[in-house]
Amino acid sequence: MGAEYVIVREQLLTGQTDMADVVERLKVLINSSTPIVIMETVEETRALQLVRTASADLNMAVFEWTIADGLTRSGSNSPALPSGVALQARINAARHAADPDAPDSRHAAIYNTQDPVQALANLETITLEAVFVLKDFHRHMEDPVVVRRLRDVGQKFSTNRRTVIITAPAITVPPELASLVEFLDLPLPDHQRLRQIIDETLARLSKTHTFQGKLDGMGLDAMANNLRGLTEEGAERAISQTLVARYGLCAETVTDVLEAKKELLRRSEMLDFVEVSDTMANIGGLDNLKHWLAQRRGAWEDEARAFGLEPPRGMIILGVQGCGKSMCARAVAGEWKLPLVKFDTAAVYDKYVGETEKRIQKVFQVAEGLAPCVLWIDELEKVFAGSGPDSASADAGVSSRLLAAFLSWLQDRKAPVFVAATCNNVTALPPELIRKGRFDELFFVDLPNHAERKQIFAIQLAKRKRNPADFDLDRVAKAAHGYSGAEIESVVQTALYAAYSQKQAVGRRNSDPSGRVKGLPLSESYLTSQTLLDTLSQTVPLSTTRAEEIQALRHWARTRAVPASLPDAQGEGA
Repeated sequence: MGAEYVIVREQLLTGQTDMADVVERLKVLINSSTPIVIMETVEETRALQLVRTASADLNMAVFEWTIADGLTRSGSNSPALPSGVALQARINAARHAADPDAPDSRHAAIYNTQDPVQALANLETITLEAVFVLKDFHRHMEDPVVVRRLRDVGQKFSTNRRTVIITAPAITVPPELASLVEFLDLPLPDHQRLRQIIDETLARLSKTHTFQGKLDGMGLDAMANNLRGLTEEGAERAISQTLVARYGLCAETVTDVLEAKKELLRRSEMLDFVEVSDTMANIGGLDNLKHWLAQRRGAWEDEARAFGLEPPRGMIILGVQGCGKSMCARAVAGEWKLPLVKFDTAAVYDKYVGETEKRIQKVFQVAEGLAPCVLWIDELEKVFAGSGPDSASADAGVSSRLLAAFLSWLQDRKAPVFVAATCNNVTALPPELIRKGRFDELFFVDLPNHAERKQIFAIQLAKRKRNPADFDLDRVAKAAHGYSGAEIESVVQTALYAAYSQKQAVGRRNSDPSGRVKGLPLSESYLTSQTLLDTLSQTVPLSTTRAEEIQALRHWARTRAVPASLPDAQGEGA
């Protein structure tokens, strides 16, 4: 244990202040006679190191329990065992003398403690001030006998300096134990710690592999930034894989660890890492929104902080369906060259009481670990659909508590996480959610006007390898009055189907053996302005089928939201 203590202590003293805070918090919990501490983490080894470090500082013994081995003593520099346990240790020593292949008596399990109920019964008899780590104990928490025994132990330990620490990936606390339990979270590694993990992993693998190349300081910083949001074990795994695959640290390893991180985030099932290829240049119109975003670009950097700026907090994009709200949210990340993660509402909700609230906190923790980043929340009104006054009867108040946690995080977060939320029905949102301080601005995206429709047609045609100058965009945009951006994209796609079908028909009637139409180049397009006009005439836009709802939304937004388009570009009105 001495060597492990030195390693952990060295890490704490070299700038890992968050982890030092965790050790201090654990020491406070132990000294204040907190009977049960739960550490929900997949990093069991890291959790044990922290427990051993805190216990060594307090000169306390550490015991570890697993269902495979039972209750064993951890380390060799702890205080002496009490008489009852010392007797068991002597029995273990005698067994070791009789059987040299038996495990070291100092670490041999106390007899008959593999069963969780019997292990807890043994804990009640130990009077030594000690910390008892129960590994994977969440699998036994549905047993009423185990819960009763654990409650007895907790009540007994609350009067002296003895603490049970339960480590598990996730755990549901029975209501009988709620008053005896405190949670202790492990923070994600910061930039400095990630740089250390890169160095440590490289040094470890260099003993068995020969690596070529070396990244400079900027490359290592970029690699560490790409690892943000991962646990220490996850970061080490990503680094190991890319080092072995690339035979060293090179420019490709910087992007390789990012791909490994995306895969690990996908497994978390609460945040989706979204590939970003679009920028605001791929969106037609919305010049006011583009200008607002351009002013805030880079405001999360150190230079901006020194200038007195705070990172932008986020925006809500309200508007008519199909007018590019979600595309704008994605394009912000592409424009600012930041990672984009999407909040998966369905994955956050859990059937167990209290689990949903813990899941949302984990989402916030991962998002802050990825910072600077863009957090995309699609259809915000559906996330908190049940958070009204009657939510307690609808879902036991889960939505209200979820909203409260979200509001608190929006208000208090320090990490540069830009929240890009979209909304179709703003009247369904709680008023406290849309006030300034939670989000920087509420933008309204209306149906595109004439100039914006021309831009959208030009973008969609160019995306499909057509020259916009070959089309009468003024005439087509005028015919598309009342169409949304998504509907214009659909019109172009439908027109292309019609043009391709026409090309195939002509080719079958008038083609040479190679399939080439006589007298026409292979790239000849059958898509014309008239094809687009014909397609428009066969389509009924949403502005016609839902005219009353759209008009009501416009009326609400006229004095309550900032228009996403510039005023001088709105002469047509849509």
